[in-house]
Amino acid sequence: MAKQQVLILAMTYMRSGICTAGFTKAPDPVTHLRWVRPVKEHANVLLGDMSDAQGRVVECFDVVELALQRPRPDPPHTEDVLTDFIYHRPRLLRPLEGEPRATFLAQHLDTRPEDVIVDHTRSLCLVQPDELWARFSLDAWSGKYEARLGFRLAGAPDARANSAKGIAVTDLRWRALGRSWLAEAASSGSPSRLELSDAELRARLQATDIYLALGLSRGYQDQLWLLVVGVHVVPDFKVAIDYGNP
Repeated sequence: MAKQQVLILAMTYMRSGICTAGFTKAPDPVTHLRWVRPVKEHANVLLGDMSDAQGRVVECFDVVELALQRPRPDPPHTEDVLTDFIYHRPRLLRPLEGEPRATFLAQHLDTRPEDVIVDHTRSLCLVQPDELWARFSLDAWSGKYEARLGFRLAGAPDARANSAKGIAVTDLRWRALGRSWLAEAASSGSPSRLELSDAELRARLQATDIYLALGLSRGYQDQLWLLVVGVHVVPDFKVAIDYGNP
């Protein structure tokens, strides 16, 4: 493999670094385009690895050139690809914005998300849920911050995703948005907790459509955990990310 164009659909928070993933231009019969998750040989991917030569951190819907080397599948993480971040910095080619972005999302929905959510035969998919609800919370004493989304998706049930609590969101932009909303609530005297129904969430975002990139965690406590690794809203929202406090 060599330098390839990758449309980034996930830039996520991890305690020991970040995780990123996106589509290459290679066709795929189930996902339309081929997912890749750039990884390193012996360490986690860091923010610096996904920053260009000018120090700009790559964001979702950037089309970037990455030096993909060879597949390193680690089932169910079949999308893992060893990537050279040292000698070949990510290079921003262009952003995908506006109507082309909206059209792309609508046309690249996963045709078998149950492979990820139910069967765990692969680990990344793009979906458009039938219903969503959001929770954000910040504990004033411990500083623990949580961003969670619940959703219903026909044909791919998941008890945790369907629960009132939902599942963890690791998307850096969505987590930053939740922090900004909690700060607004705190300034008006509200507690540091925010829960939004589907209708409330869409109204607040002024969203016509909401898509989710879903991923499976690495094994933890002998389980694989479903995560929301990308929240993609049409039209898109703007938010400043504090990378030191995700």
